[in-house]
Amino acid sequence: MHPTLIAGYVALFVAVGGAFLAVNLLVGRLVRPRMPNTEKLEVYECGEPTIGSSFVQFDLRFYVVALLFIIFDVEVALFFPWATVFGKATQLTDPTFATATADGGLTSAATGLIRELGVHEPVVPAAEGPLFTPTIAEARHLEMSRGDKSPEQAQGEWTVARAGSLLARTALVDMAAFFAILLAGFAYVWYRGDLDWVRAVSAERSGSAGRSVTR
Repeated sequence: MHPTLIAGYVALFVAVGGAFLAVNLLVGRLVRPRMPNTEKLEVYECGEPTIGSSFVQFDLRFYVVALLFIIFDVEVALFFPWATVFGKATQLTDPTFATATADGGLTSAATGLIRELGVHEPVVPAAEGPLFTPTIAEARHLEMSRGDKSPEQAQGEWTVARAGSLLARTALVDMAAFFAILLAGFAYVWYRGDLDWVRAVSAERSGSAGRSVTR
């Protein structure tokens, strides 16, 4: 499509949208009832009557509280990536989810799931090292639950499940550490008195604490 034609479509869309808005505002101005009174002409602010002039300097600590809310609210949204990794890794440990083929390779479903976790070339983890060495009880359970599966398939499913379990635990610990850091920061600003709306409140607290000690 020619760029001039694209620009024309965009201009037409803006013109139609602006005309639609203008017509609705004009019709509303002509047909809506008008019953002005003292209460309707007052400035509405959270349902509370205004006191004094609005051109005054209010407490700047409002910005501190608002900034703290935004910081903690936005950072809590970072839990979603961890929750996604935890959920997908936990799915790999589901015994009803087929993760290995008869020759010990990954199934297409497991390959797609592992790719969603960020591994571009997923393979069955090698059963090496202490983390992937089954205990006696795990080896016995693996032998009992093998059924008609080949040894390669049973071993592949076990190593994939172990890798998913380790990844899920890592995501959970990482998320808990991040949450603990958030709570420590919140406790610090609360201890400093940054969450007190008026500084006189913190001074009053310290004064009352001093009076209770002297008594």
